[in-house]
Amino acid sequence: MSEETPGQEEPSVEQAEPDEPLEPDEPLEPAEPREPAEPRDPDERAVADDVGPAASAHIIGRASAVALWGLTGKIVSIEAGVSAGLPGIDIVGLPDASVSESRKRLRAALAYLGEPVATEHLTINLTPGTVPKIGTGFDLGIAVAVLRALSLITTEDTGSVIHCGEIGLDGRIRPVTGVLPSLHTALQAGFDRFVVPIGNADEARLIGRARVLPVASLAEVVNAYGGSMAVPALPAVLDMDRPVPVAPELHDLCEVQGQAEGRFGLEVAAAGGHNLLMRGTPGAGKTLLAQCLPGILPPLSDDEAVEVAAVRSLRGELDGSDGLDHRPPFEAPHHRSTASALIGGRRPGTVGVLSRAHRGVLFMDEAPEFSRDVLEALRQPMESRRVHIHRAWGSMVLPASFQLIMAANPCPCGVGMAGVGADCRCTPLDKRRYRNRLSGPLLDRVDLQLELFPVSPADLRLGGDQETSATVAARVLDARNRQAERFADCDWRLNAEAPGAWLRDHFALTPADLSDLDRALDTGRITMRGYDRVLRVATTLADLAGKPGPDPDTMRTALALRTQES
Repeated sequence: MSEETPGQEEPSVEQAEPDEPLEPDEPLEPAEPREPAEPRDPDERAVADDVGPAASAHIIGRASAVALWGLTGKIVSIEAGVSAGLPGIDIVGLPDASVSESRKRLRAALAYLGEPVATEHLTINLTPGTVPKIGTGFDLGIAVAVLRALSLITTEDTGSVIHCGEIGLDGRIRPVTGVLPSLHTALQAGFDRFVVPIGNADEARLIGRARVLPVASLAEVVNAYGGSMAVPALPAVLDMDRPVPVAPELHDLCEVQGQAEGRFGLEVAAAGGHNLLMRGTPGAGKTLLAQCLPGILPPLSDDEAVEVAAVRSLRGELDGSDGLDHRPPFEAPHHRSTASALIGGRRPGTVGVLSRAHRGVLFMDEAPEFSRDVLEALRQPMESRRVHIHRAWGSMVLPASFQLIMAANPCPCGVGMAGVGADCRCTPLDKRRYRNRLSGPLLDRVDLQLELFPVSPADLRLGGDQETSATVAARVLDARNRQAERFADCDWRLNAEAPGAWLRDHFALTPADLSDLDRALDTGRITMRGYDRVLRVATTLADLAGKPGPDPDTMRTALALRTQES
């Protein structure tokens, strides 16, 4: 028996021969399950002093991971080394509580797999040290670095592979949130090889450029990196506690009786991506029309579907087994929702309703009933199409390119509209206060503002068969194709996003074409922001009509769709 180095423990000379090390460009392959190995006695590991600790003390184990902040992140280099000192594991580099607790999970998992580290002193460094590390997804990267430092794996290029996963006490790898945005961040940084939990395999494969190894156990990772470890015969962890998605209630336009103006406004909003306010009496069909909008929107492109999937991955809602979902999201928060619920960011990684509606529809029913903080919080995201979150724990930016649809009653009792209001119990002051809950700056960002009157018996008997959503969707798709061709070389894709100056220059609009807008601007009916938004709506009307560009007729129609006289 040789003399032991204080604070260190020497492995047995009877270690199994390692498998052939993984070449740097060779894809990772999972190992076959085997019976778990018996833990080795500490005295047996100290038989020889010329192998093991003396060599591993000079090995710095390396691995890579991603620290996410919203849908973007930083590459984190993980280093692990064995040094003299009291037994234990130290993690440095600005870890949060969940990352610091990974040492306990790792120690228990290695003991279960027959490789206890009870007598080693390990130091784990997460760089860059200025970036906070949050979440259990760092477990797998930390484990790989430690195993390399202990010479339990022989492959030297583990630092060029991104690792993501949580380790259980039995060594199984559990799925985590945010795998898809992590892979996207790493691909942009030049990484192309990834080790992820088998429960996140379908999600990871949504990005075709990535070379992914799904693993069910830490032992499989060891064997894939040239080590030798028995794989426990345990079932893989495939599911995690995901929020149960609630399917939105959607309808077909053929269910809408009457409301020709509302149907037309909805078609214009869908064709150009415009925000829409519908104000009318209860039962006029405002909510029904809003729930028909997703049915007439074109499907998302692959890039847009990946953006939506990344948001759902961050929330832990992404399954991935059915591939990318090209349906636009539809979010309809309750009017008692708080500003924090809409914006998100109460804790790192939390996503608000605005970001969940990214590339889709945000429907706010009973809009005046929302708190003023919630309504005013919409203003900046409606312009920038992203949410800037600043909290005590840090800052992050989330995407929020949504189409806002609002529904409102004309007054507290609901029946006070021009031509209908005979039984209205509200005073003029009550009506004014109620309507003023939607502030002028907010309404100035709403392109279409319609007033819907109650459905009459004549609408039911003489309306005939209404157009289906599929028929309207075909016209909307034609208009979107014209926009795609027009904006092929631009940073925007819809009329609702195009700058007014660009449209005026592109269509070479004359003072005669803009005379109605100039008059409305002079009289104060619209602001300069409203001027550009009317021009965007007029461009959408021209696209729906198959015209080469907006003309005075489309300008007048767009102005009428924006301004409310009552």
